[in-house]
Amino acid sequence: MKGKLRLLIAVVLAVSVAVGVWVALRRERPEVDRAAPVARPPRIRPDYSGSVIPPNVAPLNFAVCEPGTRFFVSLCAEAGDAIEILSRSPKIAIPPRRWRALVEANRGKDLRLNVSAEVDGRWQRFETIVNRIAREEIDGYLVYRLIGPVHTMGRNIGIYQRDLTTYDESAVLDGMSLDHACVNCHSFANHDPQRMFVGVRSGEIGAVTLHVDGAEVKKIEERFGYTAWHPSGQVAAYSVNMADQFFHAAGAEVRDVVDLDAALAYYDVEARNVKMIPRASDRKRLETYPTWSPDGEYLYYCSAPLLWTDRNVVPPARYAEVKYDLMRIPYDVDADAWGEPEMVLSAEETGLSILMPRISPDGRFLVFCMCRYGCFPVYQPNSDLYLMDLATAEHAKLPINSEFSESWHSWSSNSRWLAFSSRRRGGTFTRCYLSFVDETGKAHKPFLLPQRDPEFYDAFLKTVSVPELISGPVPVRGRRLARAARRERAITVDAVTRPTQPGDFGPWQQAEPYQTVPAR
Repeated sequence: MKGKLRLLIAVVLAVSVAVGVWVALRRERPEVDRAAPVARPPRIRPDYSGSVIPPNVAPLNFAVCEPGTRFFVSLCAEAGDAIEILSRSPKIAIPPRRWRALVEANRGKDLRLNVSAEVDGRWQRFETIVNRIAREEIDGYLVYRLIGPVHTMGRNIGIYQRDLTTYDESAVLDGMSLDHACVNCHSFANHDPQRMFVGVRSGEIGAVTLHVDGAEVKKIEERFGYTAWHPSGQVAAYSVNMADQFFHAAGAEVRDVVDLDAALAYYDVEARNVKMIPRASDRKRLETYPTWSPDGEYLYYCSAPLLWTDRNVVPPARYAEVKYDLMRIPYDVDADAWGEPEMVLSAEETGLSILMPRISPDGRFLVFCMCRYGCFPVYQPNSDLYLMDLATAEHAKLPINSEFSESWHSWSSNSRWLAFSSRRRGGTFTRCYLSFVDETGKAHKPFLLPQRDPEFYDAFLKTVSVPELISGPVPVRGRRLARAARRERAITVDAVTRPTQPGDFGPWQQAEPYQTVPAR
């Protein structure tokens, strides 16, 4: 009885507060219709203007970057009640429930944002900002890696997940729980949070891969690099990279990464064994960034000629000449049989290095990065995103690029949304942006992943990379993953080796990724 009484009192108080706010707003509501018009839209930060937004995304809170002592904001659409906010602060917090009701009622329609500011006792009204609410939802969760902007060691690295319908963030696996381990290379099967791989490297447990299979966690005694699940879930292709980070003496971006050697392997989930992909582990080439076609019949990847014979020299003398081609190789999952590699797009044709291919789940489009050289576009300001129509093999630069690096992209399960990392906010930190891609392949103006505090990113000193869209939260807690990494008996696989020839590097071994090696 007492519990019901407390609940009733809480409801009455909440209603009273809501009514009080509504009455105050009605009493103080400025007559913005009579305000002096300003012949331009307002400046807001983040710039949530002119974009297509998901109907299930959290409120796009923003700060008004205009002078004023008070601000009046109205969000309205064709259906439903408008949201009106009167604030003495330029930071505008949109009520989540009213936001959800408004955008849900107006799928496929325009959302209009009106901003007025009071300056010296007089109101000014800016031109309307118009966004479009998409009919198609975005996957409910985003998983990404957080790491410091300047890193040479695997410390303070974590894999995190974000509920896109709210602002809730939680750790999937924090490296600090494993004595500052390097955690990376997270991947999911068909956007399914119940089937996941994540790589771990630490002095305590060595190099392993954690395999989440529903509520079960398995530890594999092999660290997978860039990983792609076959659509069947039976196998996963991954790269084996010997990568090193080094530094230039000058330039806008002094960091760089080179693959001294690389090849592709694949893991049979049921048989629990590893094999090299026979025609994508060429001793004279560097193979990396695998991704499957949605029908599972082809593995796409990037391949470049190996131009050096000594991997102890970092950087190699000809590292800036390396440009990757886009390749694909047929695969029959039932027969476990690989075909002959085929050229999809050559670096000779583009004059640029082709990296990070990802195919939309409907099989229509392929998005990839291109930059001047090398294997790591995030450190190259000239890296841009391109889209290829797989029906015609024609490709073009996407209009969502900036003057800074774009990289690490992934598709939503319905092929309508693209999540990617960009350094467009100053060139130092990567942030996650979301862009709507319509049925013709047109990518619309991207918007920054929203936060409760619109000034969040101004003080956030980590980079957001490798964003992966998934249908729900990862079901296993970080403590369970860390415990499995420490205590679970590892699944032993055969050593990953490639045939050796005179002058070759010898049996394949992975190095600590992106470790600092002085240039010589």
